[in-house]
Amino acid sequence: MKTLRSHFRTATLALCAAGLFASQATALPVVVPEQNRPIVLAASDCYAIGQQVAEQNGGTLAKASQSTRGGQPVCVIVVLVPGKDGQRPRRTEIVVPLN
Repeated sequence: MKTLRSHFRTATLALCAAGLFASQATALPVVVPEQNRPIVLAASDCYAIGQQVAEQNGGTLAKASQSTRGGQPVCVIVVLVPGKDGQRPRRTEIVVPLN
């Protein structure tokens, strides 16, 4: 009786393993279509504008963020301009239209 159970258990395990391998063999690979949509972030545009403004003013870019003023999108740029004769840097806020 014990040998019958042993053979039955072995046969069941073999069938399960065969089913697993068969399902893996017949499965088709999943193909994900490429999405070539450009992602445009306004924050990165404001950052690039902020770097240019900071360079023009001879300072360091501290902050660049997008805002809406008067219904128009603008970049609010904060530049730290070095002080004269070892004084603290001046904080300058410049608003530039986002184009």
